[in-house]
Amino acid sequence: MVILKVEHLNKAFGGLVATCDVSYEMQTGELSAIIGPNGAGKSTFFNLLTGYHRADSGRVLFQGQDISNWPPHRISRLGIARAFQVSNIYLALTTYENVRQAILAQQKRTLNFFTPAHRLAKKETAELLEVAGLSQHAYMIAGNLSQGDKKRLELAIALGSKPELLFLDEPTAGMSGEETHETMGLVKRLNQEMSLTILFTEHDMSVVFGYAKRLTVLHQGAIIAEGSPEEVRSNETAQKIYLGEEA
Repeated sequence: MVILKVEHLNKAFGGLVATCDVSYEMQTGELSAIIGPNGAGKSTFFNLLTGYHRADSGRVLFQGQDISNWPPHRISRLGIARAFQVSNIYLALTTYENVRQAILAQQKRTLNFFTPAHRLAKKETAELLEVAGLSQHAYMIAGNLSQGDKKRLELAIALGSKPELLFLDEPTAGMSGEETHETMGLVKRLNQEMSLTILFTEHDMSVVFGYAKRLTVLHQGAIIAEGSPEEVRSNETAQKIYLGEEA
């Protein structure tokens, strides 16, 4: 089943073409990656899919529904979540409070005058913290978490909206080797055990080729190669423009 379909998407900023006639599809249950050099258009592409930029032309369809140029909150309600390259968390709140707030927002229960705050979404919050491996840090101030734990917290926050499609922007940026392994292990489990469809961008080629089942290479806003890791690794154009000796 096609969960995401992008048709001839274009976006320019003045004279700079950031996305050039991009057509792209994802099947339900995929774990795939978008890669490319800096300035290739990866972030712009994610911003177009999640409502942070408006497309100049083209369409984005989620489960057959045209969501082109919808605002981010409406796209999120539909079942699409995103974790950003720079952690988008409340640093002054605890890990528990960050996740609970995301769940309450999804349930439209942020304001509730009849139930004490500590009782709201207690079970759901505990479950997500367990999934993300953060139970032992539930009451730690989020700003004091390690880089790896901050990324896992942002994953838990994204899961709080109960998405069917998850976008991850540089999920291992700034992590140690151990943190990278743990985080991508979590991403893999979310894909396999929860059947969550995941698309991520990443510069670490060991992560890309170690976890993604399908790769798409962007260059100057256009797709120049696509296929299995083996197919992309052997693609001459991708090798010349981006992969080089990294692959």
